[in-house]
Amino acid sequence: MNLLCISGSLRSDSFNRKLIREAARLGNAASFIEADLRVPLYDGDLEAASGIPESVQTLAGQIKDADAVVISTPEYNKGISGVLKNALDWVSRTESNPWLGKPVAIMSATAGRAGGERTQFNLRLCMVAFRPRILQGPEVLVGGASNEFDNAGRLTNDLYVKTLTQLMADLAAEVSGQA
Repeated sequence: MNLLCISGSLRSDSFNRKLIREAARLGNAASFIEADLRVPLYDGDLEAASGIPESVQTLAGQIKDADAVVISTPEYNKGISGVLKNALDWVSRTESNPWLGKPVAIMSATAGRAGGERTQFNLRLCMVAFRPRILQGPEVLVGGASNEFDNAGRLTNDLYVKTLTQLMADLAAEVSGQA
């Protein structure tokens, strides 16, 4: 499975970046790319003057070319991060809809104990218009994330490892048409 992994956090050592790397590892991805969400803020004037930025075209191409996409998002003020929403908005402006029919697994890692339940719900709502094939579970909600990864960035909680492994197996089955 060729996987595109998207972290809703820009920080290089964020919990969500660790979680997407664990998803790729536990899912035995043949290859994976970590998306770069460092794109300009969406601005209709910029789009009218210069078109779709190259960084956005790259992201849209990565989504289109991937067999599946994993998105891990922090919860900022009960919703998805601004950088993730901005990237979704920009990609929606590209020529074709790279999300259409794309298998997608959603997960979250947060400092709070709920693990990102609200942000996952919010992300699902944001993606409805794109019509991807979002897996409905199992839910991977890593709460208290500062205590859940070892120094190598691996999950330490057996329940989280088991749940993430199952989600990635389900994603692979969705890709192969055996879901």
